[in-house]
Amino acid sequence: MKLSNFGFDLPNELLAEYPSENRDEARLMVLNRKEQTIEHKLFKDIIDYFNEEDVLILNNTKVFPARLYGNKEKTGARIEVFLLRELNEEQRLWDVLVDPARKIRIGNKLYFGDDDTLVAEVIDNTTSRGRTLRFLYDGSYSEFRRKLQELGQTPLPKYIKRDVEPEDEDRYQTIYAKNEGAVAAPTAGLHFSKHLLKRLEIKGVNFAEVTLHVGLGTFNPVEVEDLSKHKMDSEEITIDKLAADTVNNAIQNKRRVCAVGTTAMRTIESSVSSSGLLNDMQGWTNKFIFPPYDFSIADCMITNFHTPKSTLLMMVSAFAGHDFVMRAYEEAVKEKYKFYSYGDAMLII
Repeated sequence: MKLSNFGFDLPNELLAEYPSENRDEARLMVLNRKEQTIEHKLFKDIIDYFNEEDVLILNNTKVFPARLYGNKEKTGARIEVFLLRELNEEQRLWDVLVDPARKIRIGNKLYFGDDDTLVAEVIDNTTSRGRTLRFLYDGSYSEFRRKLQELGQTPLPKYIKRDVEPEDEDRYQTIYAKNEGAVAAPTAGLHFSKHLLKRLEIKGVNFAEVTLHVGLGTFNPVEVEDLSKHKMDSEEITIDKLAADTVNNAIQNKRRVCAVGTTAMRTIESSVSSSGLLNDMQGWTNKFIFPPYDFSIADCMITNFHTPKSTLLMMVSAFAGHDFVMRAYEEAVKEKYKFYSYGDAMLII
C-alpha cells in the first residue's frame, strides 16, 4: 500500500463547518464487510446493530482549550500559541506550536490576556513539535491552570474557517469526556447523545472506557509514498483493569466488540496479549495502522469520514478493506455526506 492509494477528490463544501443540529441525528453510513453492502441511516439507528452484552469502547479523553492568542513583547505582534503537551508541571513548561513561527526566537516573551497577567518566555526553538515555552506565573499550579482555561479557546481544527462560537465549547466534546488532556476531540464519539447512551444501556450494551489524549500527530500529513516509513507522534493512553475485563468477557463470549473511533482502536491495538485479549496499561503509543493489518480486539468500528491520504483513512481501510472503503467514500461524496471533525459517521460491521 502506497500513499497514492488513498487519494480521492473531496469537494470543499463537504467539509463540515458546523455539527449536526442534534448529536445523534448526523447521517450514518453502514458498511457490512461480509455482505459488502452499504446502507444509509441516521446515527441513532446504531442501536439496531447492538445486542445485550455487546461492548462499545469509548475514548473518554477531554479536550482542553488549547488555543491562546498573545502579543509579542516590543512589537505587539499577535501570535497564536497552540498548547500541545505539558512537559513539567512545576516549571510550567509546555511544548507548543506558534503561528507565525518565523517571528519567534529563543528569549522572546509573549503576553496573554487584556491585562497581560500571563507571560511566557520561549526557551527552546528546536523541538520537533515547534517550541518550548516557560510560563512565568507566580500563583499556585491550580490558579495557573484556571488562567489557561480562562484565556484558552476551544481548539477547532484549522479547516473550520469561522470563529469559535459558544456552542463549540459543548459540541466539540463528547458527552462522556472525563480525563483532560486532548488537543482534538475523538470525533466519532461526538454523535452520542445522553438519550442514545441510555437506550443502549437499557438494551444491555456494556461500555468500556479507555483514554487516548489526542495530539496533533493524529492529523500530521503523511509525506512519504512508502507508508512503512511514516512515523506517528506518541500519544498517552490508559486502559484500566475494568475496561480490559469488560472487553475480554465480550470476546470470550463471542459478543460484538465495537471501537468508537480511530483513537479507541489505536488504544486497544497497542495493548494486546499473546492470546489476543486486551491488557490493561498506562503509557504511550505511536502505533500506525495501515493495510494489511490483522486486528485483534474489535470486530466493529464507528468512525467519521476522513480526508484524503490521512492516517485515519488508512486505518479504516485496513479494517474494512481498501477497495470497499474507497467505493463507500465515492458514494459518500456523491450522496453529499459531511466529512471531518463535525461531519457524519460510518459504522463498519
